Amino acid sequence: MASHNISRNSSCNSTLTPHLTRIYFVVLIGGLVGVISILFLLVKMNTRSVTTTAVVNLVVVHSVFLLTVPFRLTYLIRETWTFGLPFCKFVSAMLHIHMYLTFLFYVVILVTRYLIFFRCKDKVEFYRKLHAVAASAGMWVLVIVIVVPLVVSQYGSHEEYNEKHCFKFHKELARVYVQVINYMIVAIVVAIVVILLVFQVFIITSMVRKLGHSLLSHQEFWAQLKNLFFIGIIVFCFLPYQFFRIYYLQVVVHTNDCKSNVAFYNEILLSVTAISCCDLLLFVLGGSHWFKQKIIGLWNCVLCR
Repeated sequence: MASHNISRNSSCNSTLTPHLTRIYFVVLIGGLVGVISILFLLVKMNTRSVTTTAVVNLVVVHSVFLLTVPFRLTYLIRETWTFGLPFCKFVSAMLHIHMYLTFLFYVVILVTRYLIFFRCKDKVEFYRKLHAVAASAGMWVLVIVIVVPLVVSQYGSHEEYNEKHCFKFHKELARVYVQVINYMIVAIVVAIVVILLVFQVFIITSMVRKLGHSLLSHQEFWAQLKNLFFIGIIVFCFLPYQFFRIYYLQVVVHTNDCKSNVAFYNEILLSVTAISCCDLLLFVLGGSHWFKQKIIGLWNCVLCR
């Protein structure tokens, strides 16, 4: 029976490995290039700005998560976990922690920019640099002291798992309170995204009506395009996993990993959330003069038609 289970797990891994390996290689390379690129821009940015503070924290979140990606790739290539079950739980939990912290900082950036637009202010910033440092430090103390230990201690703690096969903690979802928490998180995330999208559509529509053909000559419009960039990442990277999570929670208790595509799709969509690590690289490229010129050229072509 044991040998049958091992061969079954190997079969599952062989199906998942090529897809997940490609995704995590893209995440690692794109994330590292993005983190390095954004560091050159942060030197020139206002350190008291709430947006800058959120971007700095976003860099930290991505950097910490990227440190765990090589361990995932090692496991995917070797198909054997050799770093112990406690560290497996930590690496597995970090993917979820990274997703929700990234989402949190996206929301902070978007809400800050919405306040600037509706209150007609040039910027929203802390009174002193020390306040920005204190706010960031307080948030990280909360995450390191409370969130991470709580998640890791509860993650995969109610069932027995094979130390050689990592990231297979779906049995925990059979518990009612775990399902309730997951449903609540999905509802909150989706509601926030809908609200942000409504505000963004209203803002873009208002600017199009007000500015007309001179839209691209206004700096405020380019700021709103960056907002769409963040919302686009949320919609592409986070929402598919959140929506599929609802279905996954309903069938995971009765699903055999190798006889159904449910677990396969869940792993793929979960790995897609990590692609958000590439946001900093896209953010840098999106703010470049070359990118703006291409957008302006495309807009002029549309108007000519």
